[in-house]
Amino acid sequence: MTAGITDLGGKVCVVTGALGLIGSALVRALAGAGGRVVLTDLDHAACVDRAAALGDAGLGQGADITRRDSLAALLTAVLDRFGQIDVLVNSAAIDDKFGGSAAHDSQFENYALDRWQRMLEANVTGTFLACQTLGAAMLGGAPRDRSIINIASTYGIVAPDQKLYRRPDGSQPFYKSPAYPTAKAAVLGFTRYLAAYWGGAGIRVNALSPGGVENGQPDYFVQGYCARTPLGRMARPDDYAGAAVFLAGAGSAYMTGANLVVDGGFTAW
Repeated sequence: MTAGITDLGGKVCVVTGALGLIGSALVRALAGAGGRVVLTDLDHAACVDRAAALGDAGLGQGADITRRDSLAALLTAVLDRFGQIDVLVNSAAIDDKFGGSAAHDSQFENYALDRWQRMLEANVTGTFLACQTLGAAMLGGAPRDRSIINIASTYGIVAPDQKLYRRPDGSQPFYKSPAYPTAKAAVLGFTRYLAAYWGGAGIRVNALSPGGVENGQPDYFVQGYCARTPLGRMARPDDYAGAAVFLAGAGSAYMTGANLVVDGGFTAW
C-alpha cells in the first residue's frame, strides 16, 4: 500500500523511550496511522506487553540506547521481524530527579558533574548511537521515504524560566538544571548535521520540540506555565500525535533539518 499524508502504509517505525509519557502517545499515533511499530525502552517485558496490543503490527524489544551492543541486538530483532526500518523516533531521554536537597543540588553553582555527564550520555550520546546504529540500517535498498525524528524540547530553544518553579511564598524548591536544556540544544544541532549528511541518501532528519506536558506538577507551576503560554494551557501527550505522523509520512517529504515546535506558543513570547 502506498503511504499518504496521514497514512503510513505499513512503514516500520522504531520508537525509543516508548514507555514514556510522550513516547507512549507517539506509539499510539504511529500505529493508528497504519505504521508497524517497534517499542523499545529499558524494560523489555513492559515493551513486549505494550506491543502485544498492536498484534502483528507491533514488536516490543528492550534496549539501552547508551550501549552500542544493546542497539545492535535491537536492530537484529527489528530486521528479523520486519526486514527494514522506515522511521526512527528518538524519544528516549532522562531528566533530573532530586531528593530532599533539591533546592541546593539543582542550583547551577552546586550541580554535580556526574549528573551533567549522565544527562548528556542519555540525551545526546544515546540519540547519536541510535542514529548511528538504527539510522545507518535505513541506508540503501529500494528507494522509499525514510525519516528520523529527534525529540528535542522548547528548552533547547529558550532558557528555562526559573520563576515558574518558585512557590507562591517566594521560596525556590527546585531550579531547572543546566544539563537538560544543553542536551536538547545539542540534539537540535545534531539533527541539522545529520539532515545535511544523509540528505543525498534520501533520509530526512527533523526535530520535534514539544512544550511542557501536564503531569501532576504543583498547581502553582501549572498556573504559571499556562499564564505565559498563548493557548493558555499545558500540553497533553496526544497533542504531539499529528506532528509525529506528519514528520514520519509523505506530508513532510520536502522537509529536513527542521525543528517543528509544538508548544502552544510558549516560545513565541
